[in-house]
Amino acid sequence: MKRLASFVISAIAATWLGASAILAIQNYTPVSLRFLNYQSIEMPLGLVLSFSVGLGMLGMALLTPLLGLSSHATEEQE
Repeated sequence: MKRLASFVISAIAATWLGASAILAIQNYTPVSLRFLNYQSIEMPLGLVLSFSVGLGMLGMALLTPLLGLSSHATEEQE
């Protein structure tokens, strides 16, 4: 069962990465990000999307064990 779950998770991650790569290639329009008074340099929208997806996946991978969201943490508490 663990192998199937790992495969499904990997397939979902690969699909999202493939979709973001396709969007990165198709969206070459330069954009600049603004936050409060700060403005970034202009970069392609696809690149911003790819970085956002990558940072989101990395953030969840780091936060899951820290917040105890894994299935192992719930099994150990019982």
